[in-house]
Amino acid sequence: MRTGSPDHLKTFDYIGFQRYFLTFCTKDRERVFGSREPVDLVRSQILRAAEDEQFAIVVDCFMPDHVHLLAEGVSESADCRRFIARAKQFSGFYYSRQFRRQLWQRYGYEHVLRTEEDTLGVARYILENPVRAGLARSPHEYEFLASSRYTVKDVLDAVAWKRPGSG
Repeated sequence: MRTGSPDHLKTFDYIGFQRYFLTFCTKDRERVFGSREPVDLVRSQILRAAEDEQFAIVVDCFMPDHVHLLAEGVSESADCRRFIARAKQFSGFYYSRQFRRQLWQRYGYEHVLRTEEDTLGVARYILENPVRAGLARSPHEYEFLASSRYTVKDVLDAVAWKRPGSG
């Protein structure tokens, strides 16, 4: 996973009705998202930033040492750079205050999604991440998947994910 200095697109302004695949890694890849308390705290602050910056979180997945977000601007003024900065600032502050350690690495991964096909592929990738990592047999079993816009079942249906043995 690439987590070095971000290479923003030079000719893209990151404003408006765009979709993004974002990954934030924990400091030193520490495994902090293994229980409900830190996940709920961090997710609530990411959702706060999303609301402030006019973004919807189509789907998120908290893995032990990173989080994946499929984020979508819901207004002409939605600013992805501001959303990323505020999401990491808010969640990092409250996490540090409660758990007495730094949460995030300085940089993360971002990818601008240009087509509906790209969006569905990223949603599938995010939903299947815990399965690939051996944390669950299916996304239905993984407790740290969510969406601010849909039910997880709706997102799974949209990407045509089937439970093993369901046909």
